[in-house]
Amino acid sequence: MFNVMLFLHVLGAVGMGFYIVLPFMIGRASNLAGLGQGGLADGLVSANRIAQYFLVLQLLTGGYMISKADYTVFWMILVVVLFLAIAAVGGIVTKPLKQVVASINDGKSATAHINKARTLSFVILLLYVVIVYFMKFPMYQG
Repeated sequence: MFNVMLFLHVLGAVGMGFYIVLPFMIGRASNLAGLGQGGLADGLVSANRIAQYFLVLQLLTGGYMISKADYTVFWMILVVVLFLAIAAVGGIVTKPLKQVVASINDGKSATAHINKARTLSFVILLLYVVIVYFMKFPMYQG
């Protein structure tokens, strides 16, 4: 059972890999014309929703695997906090992406929303890299 959960956990991590390319895809939006920006932002909202489902998979499989090994309490708290931070900022970034689409549809500039989404996506990228580091080098009880 552990090997199945490990496989699903790795699959979830690959699905969350979307957060690695998200800042660069959002950065590309500023180079596009109005309708292109809206289309890209709409696609990123959909892709972010899929990544959020992978986060749920991570929660379920990670919770199972934590219960099967002897990790330090500090490490467990740290990875849960990082996980929740990724989930929270991943949800928050949806609003400016949706505002890009709304601004384009209203004929307004979406630059401020694109910049906010890009900043948030860099925060997610940083959190993702940090959690991957702690997953690769977990802290076990002595």
